[in-house]
Amino acid sequence: MRLVALAWRQLRRDLAAGDIRILMAALVLAVLAVTAVGFVTDRAERALAIEANRLLGGDAVVRADEPIAGAIRAAADMPQLQRTETMELQTMIRVGERLQLGELRALGEGFPLRGHFRIVERNGAEHDATGVPAPGTIWLSRAGADTLGARLGDAIAIGDARFTLAALVVQEPDAALDYFNVAPKVFLNLADLPGTGLVQEGSRIRYRLVVAGEAAAVERFSATVRPALGRGQRLETIGDARPEIRSALDRAGRFLGLAALVSVVLAAVAVAMAARRHSERHLSGTAVMRCLGASQRTLVGIHVGELLLLGLVASTVGVALAFGLQWLVGGWLAQALKLSIPPAGVWPALQGYGVGLVVLLAFGAPPVLALRRVPALRVLRRDLDPTEPSAWLVAITGLVGLGALLWWKAGSATLGIAMLVGIAATLAVLAVLAWGLIVVVRRLRSRLRGSLRYGLANVSRRAGTSIAQVSALGLGLMALLLLTFVRTDLLDRWQLALASDTPNRFIINVQDDQVDAVRAFMAGQGIGAPTLYPMIRGRLVAHNGQPVTGADYAGQGERAQRLAEREFNLSVAGALREDNRVTAGTFWGPRKPAKPEVSVEEDFAQRLGWKLGDRVAFDIAGQPFEATITSLRSVDWESFRPNFFVVASPGALDGYPASHITAVSVPPQRTRFTADLVGRFPNLSVIDIDAVLKQVRGTADQVSTVVEVVFYFSLVAGVLVLMAAVSASQDERLLEGGVMRVLGGSRRQLRLAQASEFAAIGLLSGLTAAIAASVLAGVIATRVFDLPWQADWRMAAVGAGLGVLAALLAGMFATRRVLDAPPSVTLRELQN
Repeated sequence: MRLVALAWRQLRRDLAAGDIRILMAALVLAVLAVTAVGFVTDRAERALAIEANRLLGGDAVVRADEPIAGAIRAAADMPQLQRTETMELQTMIRVGERLQLGELRALGEGFPLRGHFRIVERNGAEHDATGVPAPGTIWLSRAGADTLGARLGDAIAIGDARFTLAALVVQEPDAALDYFNVAPKVFLNLADLPGTGLVQEGSRIRYRLVVAGEAAAVERFSATVRPALGRGQRLETIGDARPEIRSALDRAGRFLGLAALVSVVLAAVAVAMAARRHSERHLSGTAVMRCLGASQRTLVGIHVGELLLLGLVASTVGVALAFGLQWLVGGWLAQALKLSIPPAGVWPALQGYGVGLVVLLAFGAPPVLALRRVPALRVLRRDLDPTEPSAWLVAITGLVGLGALLWWKAGSATLGIAMLVGIAATLAVLAVLAWGLIVVVRRLRSRLRGSLRYGLANVSRRAGTSIAQVSALGLGLMALLLLTFVRTDLLDRWQLALASDTPNRFIINVQDDQVDAVRAFMAGQGIGAPTLYPMIRGRLVAHNGQPVTGADYAGQGERAQRLAEREFNLSVAGALREDNRVTAGTFWGPRKPAKPEVSVEEDFAQRLGWKLGDRVAFDIAGQPFEATITSLRSVDWESFRPNFFVVASPGALDGYPASHITAVSVPPQRTRFTADLVGRFPNLSVIDIDAVLKQVRGTADQVSTVVEVVFYFSLVAGVLVLMAAVSASQDERLLEGGVMRVLGGSRRQLRLAQASEFAAIGLLSGLTAAIAASVLAGVIATRVFDLPWQADWRMAAVGAGLGVLAALLAGMFATRRVLDAPPSVTLRELQN
């Protein structure tokens, strides 16, 4: 307790004297940056997760081919959960004399629990629906109305009942889960279903139980339901959405993790520089205490205790400021996203304390521990520096802890490894280049004149300080530039994927003898000749000669089991589009292999345990087909073009029953396109995915907004932290500046000398940071975000220029006291 009291007394004295203010400011800014980004990231991720669940109609859905009862229904009645249900089946729909197979969806009261239907009623206005269809009425999908030629107010016959068409659905909550549903969709009140006479023994009805609520309650529901699932039942979450939706959400989550990593790196930079200054300013005082008989244990207790107390105080201030700041940002974000943002949780605050204390001990404890080795002779001789072997052990332990912290914050092994390797390599290169700069300046110094000579001489005179400052500044700039590069690639990718010419109609079931006629029809509509892809339906029956069923994949997850049980869409290709890229093996190209070969999408192959060289067999309309896997592909599902998990070599599927599929972009003014095409080719099915595109675009827009907010917030916090880091190493410059003022140096000479020093440091740091950030951004973009990447050296040059400017401005701002304060004041403060 005595040591704690002494440590607290020294902390108060240092704060009052200003000796520790830089370290405290750096730590507060570091914790503020990490915690605020954590708060905003946590709230934004939870908001996006809730908003994404509107694509399910709830937070979790249980699907079954028989009524859902027992433990699953009991779990849905748990506190803090809302539930509703729907029933789906295929049936014939009659409008006048027109008869068409349709998809009937009976909606329970309260559906959807997340999201909403977007409908058009008789007044022609498009708006969000406030409930489900009223009894006696139905809603019809707009594409279905076009196919049936139905109008609002028409009588619609379904089974034994007659209904009035009250609205057209232009967007439904779960359309983006699986938009390959060809039949017109009809929505009616669940209470009206018995009156249709369609629910009978043997009816193929699909039952859905939908729940929503607090995240913890939904997790408890999922944990209870999974073990209780029986045959024909499955639990769905947002992870089962279309790949386009999952990709946007996954990439956003990875970017937010990257922003958190950058905040940790910047925190380490600031605290390392400030702690070095703090220990240097305590050398003389510690030497005096040694002269007065203070033991090493007492010195360690006082200085480390002061450090811990400082960490707690600064972390508390940083967390409090971060909470207030994220409250303001959260309010703005809620308006920008047009959705409710969940309140801040306690986890980011705990992370802020953890980051602050770990970084402080990793970079602050080693130089402070060295104080216990300060020789008493240091009172007379300022050139004696303490050495402390145990400080290296503490530093190594702290760095390992920081590495673990980075790994934890990354949320991805690949991202964590890339960041750790990138940081280590960047620091090594920066240190070597800084040493090279010192050697060059020493050789050129005699040839320089005036303020330039003095400024560059300072770089070589303080070799250790210069290397430390170049390394710290370069690492911080690299982190900020990396965040900038990845954010730019990410936003550009989303904008490109969801451009206005993205296909919005899928046309399937085109027969061989209709291919030329369909192309000619498209050309007559001014849409352009589309590419039609052959599509053959087959069911997996064997793997490497061993018969397989869905049950054989039960151990590899529910999704793998469903994939193995369903029919596959196989296709044939002699060349790959730009949205398909071979990642393993060899693609056959235009040649026709002697034996059938297939190329498989890599994630699909991994899920089913397929590898290069494996043989897979399918049953196609009663005919066997077997081929060898010779290549794996990555597929850009965001292109919204026909893509297939399995593609066969040319000629491999000749003789098997096939149809063709294509995707086209139909302008909004072509309102009669679907009706005219189906009228000309009645066997074709046209899938309108405009509603899906709206959902995907809406999700991408929201995700983009979150990415932008977190990016700019991290950028501002990073600049502030860098300024604190630069300011933390200015004592020697202030001392020399004061001496120069005493010896008659002018303000202009001092400014030019300082500018030349900071410009040299900034130029070296900025160029290295820009190159390192470009290389690391390429690795992260391709390996973590699955983005195509091309080096943009113009942006790197701009980044290097901004690095020079940042170092110059921050350094000049930090040393402004040399010009503003009388020399005697500056010298007296620094000597004490």
